[in-house]
Amino acid sequence: MTRFAYVFPGQGSQSVGMMSDWGEHQGIVDEVYEQASAALGYDLWAVTSQGPLDQLNQTEVTQPAMLCAGVASWRIINQQLELPPAAMMAGHSLGEYSALVCAGSLDLNDAATLVARRGQLMQSAVKTGEGAMAAIIGLDDTAVREACASVSDGVVEAVNFNAPGQVVIAGDTVSVENAIVNAKRLGAKRALLLPVSVPCHCSLLRDSANQLAAELESVTIAMPQIPVIHNHGAIVVNSVAEIRERLKIQLYSPVEWVASVQAMHAQGIEVLIECGPGKVLTGLTRRIEKTMQAYAIFDIASLDQVRSSTI
Repeated sequence: MTRFAYVFPGQGSQSVGMMSDWGEHQGIVDEVYEQASAALGYDLWAVTSQGPLDQLNQTEVTQPAMLCAGVASWRIINQQLELPPAAMMAGHSLGEYSALVCAGSLDLNDAATLVARRGQLMQSAVKTGEGAMAAIIGLDDTAVREACASVSDGVVEAVNFNAPGQVVIAGDTVSVENAIVNAKRLGAKRALLLPVSVPCHCSLLRDSANQLAAELESVTIAMPQIPVIHNHGAIVVNSVAEIRERLKIQLYSPVEWVASVQAMHAQGIEVLIECGPGKVLTGLTRRIEKTMQAYAIFDIASLDQVRSSTI
């Protein structure tokens, strides 16, 4: 039997109108967003479906919006496709929370309020304009780390190991800009600043992570019914206490996505299905492990395409 894993994207894949093209399955989407809206105290679906974009792009709104997108997609896929049961799950950054909800570890209401608070803590960690992220293309991991280590002042770190030759760095703005210069000197094909307001997954968010830890203690977390690979360490953990700790550490530590996909491959996973808007993780998977199949399902057309495929 083919072994499937389901993966969930994080921030950056959002867009106004996402999750509006599910046709006869739209009711499932509405139900998920209504539940989260009740927990949050505002109409999350109105912002997601109608905008404005600047409101959707506010970190504290983006995170629950993307959480719901992943959960709703998973529920539709699980209902509509006659595939073998999921063998594993994983999510990129915020997507880890979507994976935990779908695996039965976190309640949707708790997760929605938790990630909204996570977004608030992240945004408050660094003043707007004082933090930055940049994508470094065409350097290996060691060279990217060298480009960061060669910056003598401030904070800049490699934070997203997305695919071979594709690493994201983050830190204070001046240090990131200096690391870009270093990366180009070392032979990077491209090095460009990303349009974000928070330097995610770097040590500047350590204090925010400590505050998030208190929030994590306030919600009920169960052991997942489906194994979930965590961003930090690219492993499956064995206790609820470890889940809380991994979610805390994740906030200021690198997203080990290459290692996560490789870990799933090592466990015999043959097919990854990306649940939610965009095709980012599908594209990364094909670069990380060429022998694995990957499909993105984010609307009724992509659902029907996978339904008619040979997987």
